Amino acid sequence: MDQQLQQLLPDVPEVVLLKPTTGSTNDDVKALISQGTQTALVCSEIQTKGRGQHDRTWQSPQGNIYLSTIINTIRPIDGRLSLEVALNLIHMPSLAHFKDLYVKWANDLYSKQGKWGGILIEPISPHQVVVGVGINVLPRAELQQLDQAVTSLSQLGLLDVSKIELIAEVYQAIQQAGQWFEHGSQNLAQRFNHIAMYKNEQVLFETNQTTVQGTFLGIQDDGAVLLQTALGVQTYYQGRLRHA
Repeated sequence: MDQQLQQLLPDVPEVVLLKPTTGSTNDDVKALISQGTQTALVCSEIQTKGRGQHDRTWQSPQGNIYLSTIINTIRPIDGRLSLEVALNLIHMPSLAHFKDLYVKWANDLYSKQGKWGGILIEPISPHQVVVGVGINVLPRAELQQLDQAVTSLSQLGLLDVSKIELIAEVYQAIQQAGQWFEHGSQNLAQRFNHIAMYKNEQVLFETNQTTVQGTFLGIQDDGAVLLQTALGVQTYYQGRLRHA
């Protein structure tokens, strides 16, 4: 299967690992970086220690995609990179015919039926990050017990694409996101705002200090959230966005 995957990739990374189980694919890639690896793709059928943003546990049952890779940049990395990864993922060729896919700022992949994927970016240096992506391909009972609506690509209508093809597309989308970022994330707000989950709806924005309620107006070109509040339009770079 490794060979089949490599045939689907225009630029094959130094290390390609398809594993039956692992603790965390992000941790696997970090270990490879510590050994001097500059490009890698690690994918696992199961994660026993998967995690999301803010160290939340990422449920990782068998049948889905858990994938990590490396982005190296010349431009110092900032929050726009996560948005570029999300944008490139929902524009993968296999998802081209889907009409209702959204990104919840800054790193969750959604449809109206619920969350179907997420992104975890962990900086290694100002110019290198590990990018982890989890995508629900099949419906799993474990995922229906979470505290939010969850769906999968098969439930949304993706039925005729092999997992190995999806893995190749996810990897290429992440690398393309790095190129978008490297070239300055041109027109980021315009590209993001028409697929932004909860745009023009009442939301809560949680920071380390407080929770603010307001209308989510979208983002500005540097990736910051724009929130219409009683005090006017507020700008936020870090925090968690959720529906009010």
